[in-house]
Formats: sequence, structure tokens, C-alpha cells
Amino acid sequence: MSRPIDVIVETRYLEEQSRPEQDSYVFAYTITIVNRGNEPARLLNRHWIITDANGRVQEVRGAGVVGEHPYLKPGEQYSYSSGAMIETPVGSMKGEYEFERDDGSRFDAPIDEFLLSMPRVLH
Repeated sequence: MSRPIDVIVETRYLEEQSRPEQDSYVFAYTITIVNRGNEPARLLNRHWIITDANGRVQEVRGAGVVGEHPYLKPGEQYSYSSGAMIETPVGSMKGEYEFERDDGSRFDAPIDEFLLSMPRVLH
């Protein structure tokens, strides 16, 4: 079964903001959310699980994304960029967005796990 909401992720290592000598690795990610369903929906909340290579987990919950609650009609998409900081050169993120349909019913759109990796670390 196809998902009503598709989440596409692109990541980038931010060398200029990272401090490897202080175990601080910064990554930017751009998310594109596409409504592939038959009805409009508004993004209400986000939930992220960020894990570094040492197994340290950060959990982030909050309203909307970058201060917004995008409303997507069928076929529409919304993109935003944000960032994450971890203590190792490699880590991962996954989570979900909570959406609300016009009738008030809610559903979660899963965000599949994606890699955060400093260039030339993984072969």
C-alpha cells in the first residue's frame, strides 16, 4: 500500500560548523514532503530519533517544522531545511510527522531512517 505522505530526505555535512576535535559533527538536511493521497492534510507535529555511532540517542518532539504547519492538498509538496548535531562522524535519523485531515482525523507519516555521514568516512 502506498503512503499518503511521502518524505524525501537529502543530507549534507557542514564542515565549517563542525568541530571534530570537540566531538561535534553538524549536518544539514532538506526534507520534501509530498501529499500523494486523495485528501488534504496539515502537518501538526514532528518526532525525530537521532542516533550517533556510540548509540547515544536524542529524541526531538515539537509542533510543526521550522515554525510552520504546512497544509498540503493532494499532489502538493513542501520543502524545508534544518540541521542536527551529533558526537560522531556517522549517525542516523528517523521519525514521523503527525498530520490532520480536514475531518479532524489524524495519522502519522513515517520518515524512514537516513544516514548522517561525514564525507570519506564510509566506503
